[in-house]
Amino acid sequence: MTSSSPMPSPRSRTARLAPLCLAMAFLSACSTAPSYQRPDLPVPATFKESGVNWAPAAPADALDRGAWWELFGDTELNRLAEQVQLSNQNIAAAVAAYAQAQAVVRQERAGFFPSVGLSGSATRAGGDGSSRSGTSTQAALGVDWAPDLWGRLEGSVNNAQASAQASEADLASARLSAVGSLASAYFQLREADAEGELLRSTVEGYERSLQIVQNRYAAGVVAQTDVLQAQTQLANARADLATVRQNRTRFEHAVAVLTGQAPAAFDLSMVQWVASVPDVPLGVPSALLQRRPDIASAERAVAAANAQIGVQRSAYFPTIGLTASLGSAGSSVADLFKASNAVWSLGLSVAQTLFDAGATAAKVEQAQAARDVRVATYRQTVLTAFQGVEDQLTTLRTFQEQEPLRLQAVSAAERTAQQLLNRYRAGQVSFTEVVTAQASALSAQRSLLQLQVNRQLAVVALIQALGGGWQAPWQEP
Repeated sequence: MTSSSPMPSPRSRTARLAPLCLAMAFLSACSTAPSYQRPDLPVPATFKESGVNWAPAAPADALDRGAWWELFGDTELNRLAEQVQLSNQNIAAAVAAYAQAQAVVRQERAGFFPSVGLSGSATRAGGDGSSRSGTSTQAALGVDWAPDLWGRLEGSVNNAQASAQASEADLASARLSAVGSLASAYFQLREADAEGELLRSTVEGYERSLQIVQNRYAAGVVAQTDVLQAQTQLANARADLATVRQNRTRFEHAVAVLTGQAPAAFDLSMVQWVASVPDVPLGVPSALLQRRPDIASAERAVAAANAQIGVQRSAYFPTIGLTASLGSAGSSVADLFKASNAVWSLGLSVAQTLFDAGATAAKVEQAQAARDVRVATYRQTVLTAFQGVEDQLTTLRTFQEQEPLRLQAVSAAERTAQQLLNRYRAGQVSFTEVVTAQASALSAQRSLLQLQVNRQLAVVALIQALGGGWQAPWQEP
């Protein structure tokens, strides 16, 4: 009779597996993803159109950009901007998308840890005429764990983290866009109020001019053509006033939607337009890269694509899993608590794809190409940002040069119109000259109002091009 070797005890089996588990845990630090570096860019030392008003800044994408709209000194705009932060639906969608991205990160991180499950069963078997019938019960606690030997889980987590950071930047971009759109619509509404007030006073003046002409015509001093010219001028001014009122209503509807309200339930009363334009300290291009949320989002998309390469490369290596269970079995529930009925198991599984006709290599190439796409998109986003800042700097400088000239034109045109009207009353000039002078004065006044609102809109556009306000610390040059 041959003697058999004694069965190894559970403790000895566990001891043999312990070194393997430690080795796997050590190898889990390996990563197949390429080392990530932010793509290089040809960054200029300064903006071409910055002129002499340049000031260096060092903001970052995570910094609070502050309530930049308060720089315009309009209390009603401040109130509406705060309401946009709470009620705008595009911002609400971006908040939800960011929350979803954060949940994905937590889901991917859970893969680093074992999954633990509890199972139990009770079975009763028997039949007519059978002497073997009874009940069997089982309960088991199982543990499954797949160590991250080749960095697949790490790459997935890095991918999810970069995507979450991109979603965070998208949220900042949604807030910046919503408040910027609000400011633009609000300033155009206020300009429509001011232009409407100008046209109302103009209509009143034209009505007085028409009365003067009618009196002179009734006295036989002037021809009927003067009356017709005055009537034409008055009708055109009234039509322009109706158009301005329509524009004002349209901008009010836009403000309502941006603040999360139905246009029918929203009303914005007329108030004095604050046409002030804040001084804008500008940031260097390196600060611009950190400040703009869309640039941050594009850069994090590159990082996510880079991590995805490692996820696809991990398919070249075997998948290893560890399982363990501890349970008990018996003929009754009470037997489950007896130590003699305890059962346990430890297992190791290895799976490796030997042939897939190049599918894994193709997936890796796809991931590498996707990263190259993201890199090109990131660089294009940065270049477009530079263009936007340069354009707005040029626009602001041009408007600043034009404003004193527009003021001079308004003053000269108003004086000319008044003098010609006085001379017409004295019978020294024709009414055609009066109409021409009054039309020139109105045109100059409306051009000045348009220039003033355009300056405000240009500052808003520049703030958006810079990625927000400039409340981050900066030093005077």
